[in-house]
Amino acid sequence: MSPAELERPLPQPITPEAKPYWDGLREQKLMLPKCQDCGHCFFYPRVVCPQCHSRRIGWVQSSGRGRLFSFEISYQPLSKAFKVKPPYVLAMVELEEGPRLMSNLVGIAPDPKLIRCDMPVEVVYEKLNDEFTVPLFKPVGSAAAGAGR
Repeated sequence: MSPAELERPLPQPITPEAKPYWDGLREQKLMLPKCQDCGHCFFYPRVVCPQCHSRRIGWVQSSGRGRLFSFEISYQPLSKAFKVKPPYVLAMVELEEGPRLMSNLVGIAPDPKLIRCDMPVEVVYEKLNDEFTVPLFKPVGSAAAGAGR
């Protein structure tokens, strides 16, 4: 097992509608479902558009850029399966394409004096094993390269 695989629990279960998301991450691409009828881009992957209820769902590659919508500094592990040493930053990121997703903010000290909502962030990728890679986010311009909390 890789060091990253030991720190973060592996995603379970993988649904068929989420396969393009996980396949994209493995190639370091953040893929998002997008309705082919109304154009709404959304997250989490599902079989119908949450806006117009169309079943015509396609996939687009996200720019990987967005802003920090909300955050929390965790001083205790989320669960026994999560071995990343606290403190770490839980982040709700609003992507340029519109969807929000939960992740971790890396490349910055977990200090509320340094972190602010609306700060620009960009995706970095952490490979857990040959099958799973997860998206993390760092402040734009920071040196984080997918490693870290």
